[in-house]
Amino acid sequence: MPLPTEKRTIDMEIIGQWVQPRTHVLDLGCGRGELLTYLKQTKDIAGIGVDQDFGKITACVRRGVTAYQGDIHTFTRRFDDGHFDHVICSRTIQELSNPSAVILEALRVSRAVTVGFVNHGYWRNRFAALLRGRKPRNAIYTTEWFESRPANPLTIDDFEHFCAVKQIRILRHAHLLGDWKSPCHWRPNLRAGYALYELGAQ
Repeated sequence: MPLPTEKRTIDMEIIGQWVQPRTHVLDLGCGRGELLTYLKQTKDIAGIGVDQDFGKITACVRRGVTAYQGDIHTFTRRFDDGHFDHVICSRTIQELSNPSAVILEALRVSRAVTVGFVNHGYWRNRFAALLRGRKPRNAIYTTEWFESRPANPLTIDDFEHFCAVKQIRILRHAHLLGDWKSPCHWRPNLRAGYALYELGAQ
């Protein structure tokens, strides 16, 4: 299995363990709808996705996934408090212009929010920057800074600090080593390549 596909599979399996069967799920930054398709097949969820990329929304439609093209923050404001059982923001927050507002809005419209992101504090990223004195280039950060993604790289410590400042409860988490499949139980901000959090409002 190619590495990107394997990473996507592990990511989906963990999220699938956290999402309850037959619930209403909103996927922010749904991409091509792989996650919603997986959750529909394994958990029989009723899912909706939103993404700014029209081509990705077209791919969702071809999969039979209900998805809308548009701004994530504007889209979530359409819904009443607690409208969804679960909101997912996987590999999306580092691309947002106002991630704080999006996460707080997601917590308003749902009972639980799952956030997944690449840990910029991972030791290989630190070493690459120290050694080269430039933006890391590896399997995760594949672009030059001037065509860069992610726009707002964050670390595990950054995210947990944000949750503390905004008084957001961390219900559970999963830290994965650089292979994105083995659990990391010690010094995750340095040793984990990927992180998943389930959040709830205080």
